[in-house]
Amino acid sequence: MRTARVFTGTALSIAAVALAGAPAVAAGTFEKLEVSPGSVQPGATVTVSTTACGRDGAGTGDASAVGGPASFQLKTGTHKEVVVGQFKVPTSAKPGTYGIGVNCKNGREATGDLVVTKGSAVSPAPSTSSPAAKPPQGGMKTGVGGASESGSGTAEIAAGAAVLTAAALGGTWYLRRRESGDRV
Repeated sequence: MRTARVFTGTALSIAAVALAGAPAVAAGTFEKLEVSPGSVQPGATVTVSTTACGRDGAGTGDASAVGGPASFQLKTGTHKEVVVGQFKVPTSAKPGTYGIGVNCKNGREATGDLVVTKGSAVSPAPSTSSPAAKPPQGGMKTGVGGASESGSGTAEIAAGAAVLTAAALGGTWYLRRRESGDRV
């Protein structure tokens, strides 16, 4: 009976640690692709960057989901560990969220999302004869930040796994002491 409890506790601990690491496994081998700006109107130029390709790396991007080029080049930017590329969103692009991908020369891949909004990036010049023309107001939407920055990182997953392991070891110690007749 005692052995069964110890094995059950150990099995539950291993399962808890495995589930804590599941988001990292489920993410696959795709790395993050920064898309800037993250929200654009048709006709706009978009810049993408990633560290997936490694130092002094290179890659090929694919924006065919939004109707853009099926192949555009990413090369080392100002920072040698980041590759950068650009493409233009077609003026015929429909509003929605589109996946943009990059295949690196080192075999790694990165993906990111681009949101296309209604309208056209190329707007006519405002009429100077119209008294209703106002200067733009409000903050600029740059696409920086978002839900991915508030998610669990590797440090949080490791800390959670350590807490679960400590709890499992403490539970096992407690059960062994209890079975042997020692009182805590």
